[in-house]
Amino acid sequence: MSMTALINHLYAAWQRGPVSEVRLGSQRAVLVTGPEEVRRVLVQDAAYYTKQAHRARSLLGDGLIVATGDAWKRQRRTLQPHFTAPAVRRYERHISDAAQRLARRWDALADTGEPTDIGEDMRFFALDTIWRLLTGTPLDAHTHRELAAIDTVVAALPTMGSTPRDGSGSMDGSGGSGGPDIGGGGEQAAALARIDAVASRAVAAAREAAPAAKTGILHSLVDLPDQLLRDELVTLIVAGHETTATTLSWLHLLLHRHPRWREWALREGAAGYQALIGEALRLYPSVWLVPRHAAVATELGGQAIEAGTRVLVCPYLTQRDPAWWPAPTSFDPRRFAAKPRPGTYHPFGVGPRACLGQHFSLREMQVLLETLLPHHVPRFTGPQPAPAFAVTLRPEGPLTATLHRP
Repeated sequence: MSMTALINHLYAAWQRGPVSEVRLGSQRAVLVTGPEEVRRVLVQDAAYYTKQAHRARSLLGDGLIVATGDAWKRQRRTLQPHFTAPAVRRYERHISDAAQRLARRWDALADTGEPTDIGEDMRFFALDTIWRLLTGTPLDAHTHRELAAIDTVVAALPTMGSTPRDGSGSMDGSGGSGGPDIGGGGEQAAALARIDAVASRAVAAAREAAPAAKTGILHSLVDLPDQLLRDELVTLIVAGHETTATTLSWLHLLLHRHPRWREWALREGAAGYQALIGEALRLYPSVWLVPRHAAVATELGGQAIEAGTRVLVCPYLTQRDPAWWPAPTSFDPRRFAAKPRPGTYHPFGVGPRACLGQHFSLREMQVLLETLLPHHVPRFTGPQPAPAFAVTLRPEGPLTATLHRP
């Protein structure tokens, strides 16, 4: 099914209620958009609605996002202390240094009038930040070029996950990764090899580092087995930059279309920046579709859910529901003066598998806005880009702009 057909099917199903059947080719699926039902799937009954043959296993291996059961619990316990709100405060220098690096580039571009791709700039900033956090060192040009292979692999991943291939009937994909399972042949295999080479070099450097140089999260994980260490490193790189970069790209586009909100945020300070981020995440959640499978027969929103049914939670639609968000397609950061109703806003997920790096991502975005917004105004050329609905929700690029001082 084409992505256009999928979006049209989901929109039509959404109009029928908070839990509605949708046909995906020959398969029956259930779309879940109501707040109470979302919380049932992701929080209260999360054990009944599981991941299956994770769509990113070929890239992330058995890293935290893919892991299930006891392995997931162990990995979450290992990584969680590095991403609590107090822990994130320890990373301020890394975040600030990466933001200042981009600010210097934008200063130079404003002086020359040379255009830039804002999407690429946001991806570089986010990747530089997570690389500093993991390794204790700035992102170098060679590593940046090699990690561009992530986009090649992500573009080949299925939007809604897949079914098990080993005939085991496992509902959580716990039968092992079995190697790459994405299409595209040599191009994707070559991209994975480039990513693996970056990971191998980073792991080797972390294991050989002198005690005084062990300042990154990777250094605290070197006792993990080689393959799991690689998988966790790649997982943190991918998850640690994609949502941030995409949200910042959308936010710059939104501020271009609605410039009064830039001035408003500058007056409001930290609360204003946080509201800008919250509203961008509401309109364009990077993870716009969360696939699950019903591990057992159950009931949801008055409908019977058969075991094996594909269940699709869609933050994009829930967060644009006029029942919960007046004028839902309008960009209005003032909405976030009050806390959203539970279940109506979940760009980072909710429940036991909510995004580990939520505090880090939000702080990272706020620091960049505090650094750039007072001094730089991107002016985009060309029409407003359309949303590209794939594994993530990106604006179709390039996002060409020139930089101006207020």
